[in-house]
Amino acid sequence: MAQKINTITKKIHFHAEDVDFQIKNKAIIRAWIGERILYANYEANEINYIFVSDEYLYKINLEQLQHNYYTDIITFHYHEPESKKILSDIYISIDRVKENAILHNISFETELYRVMIHGILHLLGYDDHEETDIQEMRKAEEEALQKLSI
Repeated sequence: MAQKINTITKKIHFHAEDVDFQIKNKAIIRAWIGERILYANYEANEINYIFVSDEYLYKINLEQLQHNYYTDIITFHYHEPESKKILSDIYISIDRVKENAILHNISFETELYRVMIHGILHLLGYDDHEETDIQEMRKAEEEALQKLSI
């Protein structure tokens, strides 16, 4: 299993577009994400996390999805729905994560990791449009966060 996680971690990348941001504990975060992917019987072709500003993500939301509102995350999956090999770009607004952390009275890092795993959960088939789906998503986020030891 360790070798499979190591293979996945090499396919998880972190980028910043219009913000000065670098994720801490990259190796630990990659391994944590890899474990969640393997636990769900998926693999990774490539996963790019792109950290951006509110305005950058708003523009993507408006132009690509025709949604006229700010959001904390947009997950694009490029693999076929039935494929278990994830190919994705996950855009995360650092501004929105900071604001949500304050709003929910939690640390920036906790909110960031919650949003990061939220994107992975979408790729693993979780949805968050109906109330029952939202509850399942939140439960999966909490379970994943409990597995993260930083």
